Amino acid sequence: MSASRTNLLERYDELVALTVADIERRRTVFVAQGRVILALDGLQPDVGHEVLWVLREVLSGEVLLARSLLSATEADLAALLQEATAALPVPVVGVVSDGQHSIRNAVAKALPGVAHQLCQFHYLREAAKPIYEADRHAKKELKKCVRGIRPLERTVEGREDEEAHIVQGYCAAVRSALTDDGRPPLEASGLKLHERLSAIAESLERVAEKGGCRRH
Repeated sequence: MSASRTNLLERYDELVALTVADIERRRTVFVAQGRVILALDGLQPDVGHEVLWVLREVLSGEVLLARSLLSATEADLAALLQEATAALPVPVVGVVSDGQHSIRNAVAKALPGVAHQLCQFHYLREAAKPIYEADRHAKKELKKCVRGIRPLERTVEGREDEEAHIVQGYCAAVRSALTDDGRPPLEASGLKLHERLSAIAESLERVAEKGGCRRH
């Protein structure tokens, strides 16, 4: 793990410690809500390193617990849930997670009878898988249609005329479109690439209709 990421995790741990220590303030917030909904997720900066598990209350955004664990077994996560919920002044009415099996089992063990739901982002991602696969294939096929950018760039290397600048600009636009992957499932990369390439093609057509540019 790089020093910068280690430093960020340490700072995060410090901030969480300060927040969690303010028990009376959180108690007041939860009593006013009358209930709590928990969200549990883990972050592993590098493969093979500890996983930072964060337990957050959804309605208020309050962090109840954040701890690094070497493993993520059912027993480990159940212990985290029990520790975080032991002193809550109101009932836990629901849990949201990514649906990992160890989390499901831990919730069932530590909070029997409490509703457990897949988080909206993961639910959407799972539902959109067929569309995502089709979109990814479409993007792959689109990329085949715009190969050969580098040879075009070589033809105008070292030139400073208007035509050279225009060619360089269009090549840069195509390169940018090819590398902009978006964020599935909220953004379809293939459709986004199609829109950008269509805009570039329309622009080229307008230039051609006007007779192109004149060399000076």
